[in-house]
Parts: sequence; C-alpha cells; structure tokens
Amino acid sequence: MSEFLKNSEYKKKLLKEMIKELHSGKKPEELIEKFRDVLKNVSPLEIPLVEQELVKEGMKPTEIAKLCDLHVLIFRESVKDAIKIDDLEDGHPLKNLVLENENITKDAEMLGLYSATLVRAKDEQTRQDILMNVKSIAEKIKMVYYTHYDREEMVIFPHIERRGLSAVSTVLWRKHDEIRVMIKKLLNLLREIRTDEEYVGKVNELGTQLSQALVDMVFRENNILYPTLKALLSEGEWLAIRQEEKEFGYYGIEVKDKWHPNIKPIYPYEISEVISEEQLSKIPDHMKKELSKREAKIQPNTYKIYSEKDVALEVGFLNSEGLNLIFKYLPLDITYIDENNRVKFYSGGSRLFKRSPSIIGRPVQLCHPSRSVYMVNKILDAFKSGKRDFAEFWIQMGKRFVYIKYFALRDEEGNYKGTLEVTQEIGRFKELKGEKRLLDWE
Repeated sequence: MSEFLKNSEYKKKLLKEMIKELHSGKKPEELIEKFRDVLKNVSPLEIPLVEQELVKEGMKPTEIAKLCDLHVLIFRESVKDAIKIDDLEDGHPLKNLVLENENITKDAEMLGLYSATLVRAKDEQTRQDILMNVKSIAEKIKMVYYTHYDREEMVIFPHIERRGLSAVSTVLWRKHDEIRVMIKKLLNLLREIRTDEEYVGKVNELGTQLSQALVDMVFRENNILYPTLKALLSEGEWLAIRQEEKEFGYYGIEVKDKWHPNIKPIYPYEISEVISEEQLSKIPDHMKKELSKREAKIQPNTYKIYSEKDVALEVGFLNSEGLNLIFKYLPLDITYIDENNRVKFYSGGSRLFKRSPSIIGRPVQLCHPSRSVYMVNKILDAFKSGKRDFAEFWIQMGKRFVYIKYFALRDEEGNYKGTLEVTQEIGRFKELKGEKRLLDWE
C-alpha cells in the first residue's frame, strides 16, 4: 500500500473516489478511517495541485470543494507546521491575515458555544438572552466576507492564479461562498427571534455548522494557503497587496503599519516566470518534493496585458482603440472641458445632446446660448475657487427623463484641472423594482 501511495496517479484516483463517496451522501467523518493512509500521505501543498489537475480533466470545482471538509479533518491530526509569522513585521499582509484568523476562530468558537448552549436552555428568558448573543456574533461574523474573504479573492488569489494554480483559488472561493450562504441563512433566521423548540433547533443547527465551517477555513488557510503564499510571493508582491488591501478593511484587527519595504510593488500581470529554485528552497520539505514533481505540469499565465501602444492609466492600460470603444458604448454622454474652459473631448456613440468635432478647442461659453452663459460661468467659477465640486440638474426631454451632472476635476494637490459633464437618460431606472440577479436570456 505504501508504495502505491507514493504514486501521484494512484493518489489522484483515491481522491476521486473520496469525492464520489462524498457526493453520494457520505459524511467526511465516515471516510476518515477508510482513507486515512492516503490522506496522511498527501501533503498540504499536494492537494491543491491535485485539485488543479482534476479541474483540467473536467471535474467541476463544486465537486472538488467537497474534499475540503474531509482533508481539513485529517490535517488537524497530521499537519504540525502551521504558518509562522514571528519573522514578519507588523503591517505585513500575511501577518494581517493570520491575526484576523485568530479573531475569526474566537468568534466562531463563541458562536458554536452559544449555539450548543441554546438547546440546553429550558426557560424562555434564558433562550431569549442566548439568541440575542447568537445574533450579535452572527452580525459581527458577517464582516468576515466583506473583509477577509473579499481581500483574498480580489487581491491575493490573482497572484497564485498567475502562477497557474487557479484551481486553488477556485476551490477556496467556493468554500467562501458556502460560508457566505450559511451566514445569510442564520441572519435571516434571526430576524424574528422566537423561543419555541423548532426554531431553537434550527438556530442551533445553523450556528453549529457555520462555526465549524469558519474554523475549518481558518485551519486550511493557516496550514495550506498561507505557507504556500509565504514561499511563493515576493516582497514586491506583498507590497502591492498591502497597497490594495486597505480598501477592503480588516476583521477585528487594527493594523500597525510598521512594514515599509523600499521596493517597487509587483502586480500579478507583471509575473510570468515559473516557480523558481529559490522559491522551492523556502518551501517546507514535505511540500517541496510534491511541488518539484509537478512544476513542469503547472503552466504560469504569461498573457501580457499591455503593449507599446498602451497608455498606463492610474489603474490598468488602454490604447486609443480601446478608449474610443469604451466611450462609444458607455450609456452616458461625456464632455471634458479643460482648465482653460476649452472643450477638449466628447464621447461618441448615441448622444442625448448633439455634438460635432467643430467644438473641439472652442470656449465652452460659446457652446451655450447667451441666456445660459451666466450659469456656465457660475459653475466654473465655483469649481475653480474650490467652493463646489459638482452641480446637478434633471430635465424632461419629451418622453426622456435626463440627468446631468458636472464634476470638478482636481489633481492630487487639489488643483483644478477641468470639468466633466456626464449626461444620462434615467427614465427606465425610475421604473425598476425589486431585484434581478439571474440572466433571463433564452
């Protein structure tokens, strides 16, 4: 058996068999003993790599995600070298993630404790008090997916996907979404507090499931994802992550910003190399062997997002063709007036107000009838003086209801750099009701 377990294809076959049994309704706890040997011989880094191969072979991520519940249980027994952060300065993104996980674990355990206590409470007042505690914790835990999970999905995952490990992020994102659903279900249930047996039982079940799922995700991140990130990502990449992550916020921590490397940030689109020998040397021995065997099979994403014709914008790159197409198809009329009151640009496509190329370079005052020039000057003077940042109007044009907004454009020092006029037909928006979340194409 031990010889077979050294074989990658045999382990992959057993992993597929586990997925099938999970799909048939078996619980992870029931499969631990049956597959204990193979799970102990699959390293924390190897499972994501096997998952990557299974995706390439056509297996759905929803099926692969079922493995998480199983191998997290066995890793609790077998994995000893969780992520270490003693060598990281305060403010390093990886340290932030690990510290957040400590808070997530504490809150998840409190949720599980209250949920378990709930079913043992006999009197109505005690149940009421416990339910209010469960609700308070659940509302706090909701911020996990607006901060911790959103940051991983939008900022962290692109770095490993660029290296060809897209199945890792796909599976983890699926597990994040499962937790999101649990949180929403629990909060929906807690909108109307009741103390009857049926209701209390449902809260206990959902609270316990959510608690377990959160702790399992923490374990998976600390023992699998974060050691992999620490080994593979450069300091420049971590700096890029640090610059981006502030927008998403943090779960239960105040970031002590002491980490200030004097290097250039490196974004995922700037990475094209395969996993290097230097990176391999930093990976723990039990991970290094498996990654070395599979290195040739993992194809990094080498797509070059920018060319010599592109202009580097504040975020991203565009050439003249792309710019023209974007402005042509935007459902907005856009006109740009520079700091000298000259019309410098207007968008193409279908417009609400007619424009012609002859107005380019024309003073904006001469583009309006004399009766409204005073209003134009009043807006521009207020923008230039800094008294105002926008002006808005809405008018009825036949059957169309039109919204017009003027924005003052300023540079980082606050200097006035022109005015942007944005016009949009919004009559249809006034008629929208409820929500539309699904595609209704035939």
